[in-house]
Amino acid sequence: MPQRSDPVVSVVIPCHNYARFLPEAVSSVLAQTFEDWELVIVDDGSTDNTVEVAEGLIARHPDRRISLLQQANAGVSAARNTGIEAAAGRYILPLDADDMIAPTMLEKTVAVLDSDPEVAIASTDVFTFTDDDLPPQVMPLPAYSRELLLQRLIMFYCSLYRREAWQTVGGYDENMRAGEDWDFWIGCAEHGFDAYHIHEPLFGARNKDTGLHVEAAENDLAIRARIVANHPDLFKPITRSWAHAVLSQDAEVCLRDENVPDDILTRAAEMDQFLAAVMALQRTTRVQYYHIRRMEKALASHSGTANPPSQGREEAPTASAV
Repeated sequence: MPQRSDPVVSVVIPCHNYARFLPEAVSSVLAQTFEDWELVIVDDGSTDNTVEVAEGLIARHPDRRISLLQQANAGVSAARNTGIEAAAGRYILPLDADDMIAPTMLEKTVAVLDSDPEVAIASTDVFTFTDDDLPPQVMPLPAYSRELLLQRLIMFYCSLYRREAWQTVGGYDENMRAGEDWDFWIGCAEHGFDAYHIHEPLFGARNKDTGLHVEAAENDLAIRARIVANHPDLFKPITRSWAHAVLSQDAEVCLRDENVPDDILTRAAEMDQFLAAVMALQRTTRVQYYHIRRMEKALASHSGTANPPSQGREEAPTASAV
């Protein structure tokens, strides 16, 4: 076979027991309008049929640069680092096995990095989707700001970045079970790497009741303490002391509101409000969806067993009227 040059983009998909979702994630990469990419799937010690599914996807697309790496279970940070280390692209896009990207994700983010050498990261808005055929919910995010990044997570993990950013930061912190993407972005900012946000929902996050995002929300303050400890020069002395206490002493006591520095507590409260608003929107959408489904079934049953409603009688509302 003729030699092919290195791809522009390496998409890295860690997968731990998500074989059922993996084909959808891979399909979203195959559907990209920008075609100069490779895909590296990292099986992170799965006990399901992840390897079999990945090998089947590779076999069905022999004309595409898709490869599979296997390792003992070590967590998402280690799996991403393994995949990026083996990848050849100058731009990196992490993608979890249960998520997806819009067809123009690579085209539009590559254009940002190609056009401005001062920008190292291209992030986008996100749309959340479920397995219930609910309409996707768009979550707009603010324009990139280094100061805002220190306050809350304003970029999702699935953002395109230059390989040298990963090399300079030293990769993802493999000691962090959750919040590793936020820690990585702060590391990039600490080393002077700038970012640009595309105000368009090009990354799709699967909304489910389990996963690392749930763990991150439940352990927000502890994650913040780890981030402060990893990047002490970016935070106040009192905040550094608090983080040290959380990580080396009685975390339960240190995480009580009265013991948390004002800047951390305020930021955590802002994040709680943001997450609460997102979850409320998603719950409302689910309620509407199931209400519509019940009405459709009732209407179908009614039309099949009863006479059409007589003139002048109020008809049941249609799904579009709900």
